[in-house]
Amino acid sequence: MYEELPEVLARGAILTGSALKPALIFQTDHQVVPPEKGRYLCKDSFTIAKTNNTHKMDSKTQIKPKVDARKPVNRISYAMGDGIGPEIMEAVLSILDRAGCGLSLDEIKIGESVYRQGHLSGIAPDNWTTLRNNRIFLKAPITTPQGGGYKSLNVTIRKTMGLFANVRPVQAYVPFVPSHFPAMDLVVVRENEEDLYAGIEHQQTGEVVQCLKLVSVPGCERILRYAFEFARSQGRKKVTCLSKDNIMKLTDGLFHKLFQDIAEEYPDIQAEHKIIDIGAALLAAEPERFDVVVTLNLYGDIVSDITAQVAGSVGLAGSANIGQNFAMFEAIHGSAPDIAGKDMANPSGLLNAACMMLGHLGLNEQSAVIQNAWRKTLEDGIHTADIASGSHTRQQVGTQGFAQAVVQRIGERPRNLATVQPGVSKPIQLPAYVPTQVTKRLVGQDVFLHWNGADGIRDPQQLGHLLETHAGKALKLKMVTNRGVKVYPEGFPETFCTDHWRCRFVSTDSKLDAWGQSMIQAREVSFQDVLALQSRLNAAGLDIIKTENLYEINGERAYTLGQGE
Repeated sequence: MYEELPEVLARGAILTGSALKPALIFQTDHQVVPPEKGRYLCKDSFTIAKTNNTHKMDSKTQIKPKVDARKPVNRISYAMGDGIGPEIMEAVLSILDRAGCGLSLDEIKIGESVYRQGHLSGIAPDNWTTLRNNRIFLKAPITTPQGGGYKSLNVTIRKTMGLFANVRPVQAYVPFVPSHFPAMDLVVVRENEEDLYAGIEHQQTGEVVQCLKLVSVPGCERILRYAFEFARSQGRKKVTCLSKDNIMKLTDGLFHKLFQDIAEEYPDIQAEHKIIDIGAALLAAEPERFDVVVTLNLYGDIVSDITAQVAGSVGLAGSANIGQNFAMFEAIHGSAPDIAGKDMANPSGLLNAACMMLGHLGLNEQSAVIQNAWRKTLEDGIHTADIASGSHTRQQVGTQGFAQAVVQRIGERPRNLATVQPGVSKPIQLPAYVPTQVTKRLVGQDVFLHWNGADGIRDPQQLGHLLETHAGKALKLKMVTNRGVKVYPEGFPETFCTDHWRCRFVSTDSKLDAWGQSMIQAREVSFQDVLALQSRLNAAGLDIIKTENLYEINGERAYTLGQGE
């Protein structure tokens, strides 16, 4: 892709000291030109590069990507998707082709038609082989049918292929794309496999459903360390962690604690934490104050759309889903079936995702050429309907018209927007997780019941007395909660109760405070004790819907207290 040393020297390339940096040199019609001094290149793509040379180039200079025929062809999988997917994918592939990317393409079928064939995850089993062999997947948006037990294809691919990091760069392109924040330039790094997106949900009673929030030490460590490594590699100065650990003290609390621990290993990068509420508000109102944002799965999904919209349009943003041996690239928007087939969709989100893919493949020169042509198109006022404005739009075009405009500007550079320079890819390497051993002690059990009370009257006092009758000799009832609020003993009559009850049992030898609420000292119970408890409650006609063991792990309480406990 890049010129070899003898050819460059013959044309009078600039040397830094005694070493030439051929990977940072690109070919023009007139001369070999190194990038600008001290800039981190391709800041908004998945590449890492820096140079110390200085030169400036006129916006009309033609940059011609050079494909090295001796290098193996990059083979990727792609999917046309649903809704607007086929239109924008066709547009993007035409641009990649004209930019000389030299990709070999394998199409796979995913999405709504595959769901309708009976594949509940939206992908046929034989397509997994193609994905695993190619390891790179460019994906258009799809439509997931409502109901019917259909699973999210994105979640399936992310978790099956170990795509732990979702990377979403967001940048303003003022004044050509209207935004209130012209200096906005940030990256959201989102944990991609855990949290509420584990998709484990149950209806437990006639009135109550639950969704499990799963957060692990290795999952948190990996995404947090990745965020710091990414910031360092891209020359970014600050990483902001968003969580809700003032409420979810164990799950989000773990994420926050590990963030603090890992931040100490990166003294060159400023680390800060914000509660997700105010963090999201600030991302919408003052996005320029952020650089790299790292957060859990659900929060990341939300704030990345917020940031994309305040930057100008969700339709411009692409994303990379990165794993150890596999990567998927896609636009962040959906399939927009209401405008499908009307040649109205903006292909920019998928195009920017494709440029991230090129950087991941090491095709940095082609990535820069396309991004510059795209930025020049925006500057020239060639816009799709979603970003058209009275002040800067000279011609409103459709999907294919926009793609043609980008193709026509391949080799040109923007005059006003920042020019993207070709960088050098250096994949981020993370250390392998080393499991640690812990000590666990069973100190009780939460038993969840479906209970409507006698004659439909849900009286916590009645339930509490019934449970105490069947607690047995080894265990005692500590409290009953409803939707997390303590209702027995000493609950309040104003508390509304559903048909879903949590009943906490601890050892009769545990020491409670004078009010019988907080445990001064927990005592171990046996598994046989809690099984015998469940048997007694079942024999009494109580409907057990689930149980959760209460543990001390490494001597620390590993469960939360009830509100009012």
